[in-house]
Amino acid sequence: MNHGVDDRHRLKFILSLFTCAWLVGAVLFAGCRTDAVAVKSTDAEERSVRPGVNAEYLKPGLVVTQWVERLEREGREIFDHRQKIVAAAKIRRGAVIADIGAGTGLFTPMLAEAVGSKGQVIAVDIVKQFLDLIEKRSAAAGIKNVRTVLCTERSVELPPNSIDLAFICDVYHHVEYPHSSLASLHRALRRNGEIMMIEFRRIPGQSSDWILNHVRAGQEVFTAEVEAAGFKKVEEIDLLKDNYMLRFRKRGYSTQ
Repeated sequence: MNHGVDDRHRLKFILSLFTCAWLVGAVLFAGCRTDAVAVKSTDAEERSVRPGVNAEYLKPGLVVTQWVERLEREGREIFDHRQKIVAAAKIRRGAVIADIGAGTGLFTPMLAEAVGSKGQVIAVDIVKQFLDLIEKRSAAAGIKNVRTVLCTERSVELPPNSIDLAFICDVYHHVEYPHSSLASLHRALRRNGEIMMIEFRRIPGQSSDWILNHVRAGQEVFTAEVEAAGFKKVEEIDLLKDNYMLRFRKRGYSTQ
């Protein structure tokens, strides 16, 4: 008998067993590491970029009429130019639009008219009292293509692939958790869905003290955040003095 050959076969067999065991262990370890990274990057762990920015809206006993007077007044740029803003948004008839941070509903009825009876407007806000007001006003005006959704500070709470356009007017600077909020918005938008963002120009030395103190960042930072979430800036509309208007389009991938 050739014991040398048999010994070599045994050695190869033992080495192959060790190799298989090592590969299995490596795969399992890699899986554990992947799970660990996923936990660290969950939306729930994202830190607020501006703690307390919405505290005034979330106080118990919020008086809605005071906010109507504050948000729907002559002299506020977006109020004075509200019809031009909606026209510049180039809203398609039959579209489904999410009025993100709808507030007291300044734009909601105009958006509802723009999409027509076959379209729909979803007023989204973190303040239930605002949504109740919008529902009451819509019913009184006979507007039937508006519904409301109570969102959270981390999610717009809309189903996947359910909207064509997100209308965000003087609201993005109130988004405490941009990564998770934009990820939820990316999911909610259909293929080639768009964001129409109107936001304050924050330019040191030019903007008012209120804007400099209240708005956390300027156009470049906000644009970079939105683009990092899976969107591409496709248009900038020169219409307003204190605000800029940007249109973003959903890319073909998600950053979830």
